Amino acid sequence: MNTLAAGFADVPHDSQRVFRAVLDAFSHPGRIIAVPAEVETPGVLSIAATAFLLTLVDRETPLWIAPDLDSTEVRDFARFHTGAQIVADTATAIFALATPTRRPMLNGFAIGTDPYPDHSATLVIQVPALHGGPVRTLRGPGIDGSATAGIAGLADSFWSEWTANRALFPCGIDVVFAAGSELLALPRSIAVEA
Repeated sequence: MNTLAAGFADVPHDSQRVFRAVLDAFSHPGRIIAVPAEVETPGVLSIAATAFLLTLVDRETPLWIAPDLDSTEVRDFARFHTGAQIVADTATAIFALATPTRRPMLNGFAIGTDPYPDHSATLVIQVPALHGGPVRTLRGPGIDGSATAGIAGLADSFWSEWTANRALFPCGIDVVFAAGSELLALPRSIAVEA
């Protein structure tokens, strides 16, 4: 029998701190942001992915979980702490927990519509590290000139998918990379170059 992980140590304050950290990450794409909260994690989820889940997912945001992260422990944790409906169809998910093993990575998720571009999915992709991978140059809103990111564990095909995703702007998918207790946001408006 699995014991349910407790989640945040201080729910109201930790969720506020994590929300500000996520906003900071989206305001400064490519910047690595430390998760400013203590959190007990379920299964193989990282601290950063768990903190994001606890802060932004709720009963009105269907959640898809990649097979390599999906377990009774993670499902029970998500249901208990967030009330989220866990869905099997990627097209109905508002949030998704994924890993780089899914290929194609962005395929099948909601991209929004011209009148409602915000009706799209946000993927939290758990990676081995937010540094040490091939360095990419990022340009776009929130970046003064350019920034670099070297996310470990991503296939080169992800960046081709990202270019196609960005071309859909203002529609498209937003991504948050999570590793350990750190996260890095990649909004759909950001251009990435090798």
